Amino acid sequence: MGINENLVQMKSEIPAHVKLVAVSKTMPVNYLLEAYEAGQRIFGENKAQEIINKQPLLPADIEWHFIGHLQTNKVKYLAPFIGMIETVDSLKLLIEIDRQAVKLGRTINCLLEFHIAEEATKFGLDMADASEIIGSPEFRDLKNINICGVMGMATFTGDIEQIHREFSHLRQIFTHLKKEYFSNNIHFKEISMGMSGDYKLAIEEGSTMVRIGSAIFGERNY
Repeated sequence: MGINENLVQMKSEIPAHVKLVAVSKTMPVNYLLEAYEAGQRIFGENKAQEIINKQPLLPADIEWHFIGHLQTNKVKYLAPFIGMIETVDSLKLLIEIDRQAVKLGRTINCLLEFHIAEEATKFGLDMADASEIIGSPEFRDLKNINICGVMGMATFTGDIEQIHREFSHLRQIFTHLKKEYFSNNIHFKEISMGMSGDYKLAIEEGSTMVRIGSAIFGERNY
C-alpha cells in the first residue's frame, strides 16, 4: 500500500480523540507532501537540522513536533515555527525554550519526557526529577511555555506484558502530575506514547497521541 492507503488504514484503527503524529524523519519532502495531501497535518522529526531544512519547503499549516533529544543551542532555530517539543528532559531546556519564545512573542507547547523503559536510555525524567523542576522558582517564572502533558517510549521488546506495564506507568505519572501540579491547567491533557509496533497497546493504556512512522511511510533507509 502507498502512503495515502496507509494513512487511511491507520486512522481507521485510531480513536477520534487520539492525535496521529506522522514521524517523517529521514523521509524525503515528497513523501511528506503525499501524506499532507491525504489530510495529515501533524509531523514529527527527531533531528533539528532535518526539521529546519524541511519546514520552509512544506505548507505553513503543518504542526511540527520535535521528538528527538534537543540541545539548548538548537532551540532558537525551532522556536519560530515548532508546534510542540515532546522531549523536554531538563529545567535548562525549558528555560531556553521560554527565552526564545519570549523573543518571538510566541507560546510553545511542551511535553515532559519520562524514562519508562526497562532498558538503559540516555534521556528522560523520573518523578523525582519532574517534581524538582516543577517545584523550582525558575519553573514558576516561565511565561511563554505550555506544559501539555507527558511523553515516553516503551522498551523495544516482544514482551507485551512489559510494554503494558511501562505504558501504564506513564499514565500513572500523568495522573499524579495532573492531580498534584496541573489540576487547573487546561493544557495539561496529553499522553504521547505508542509507535508503529506498539500503538494499539498504548491506546489501551490511555495514550492521546501516537507517533507513527514506518507504518505510514514504509521502512527507513538510513
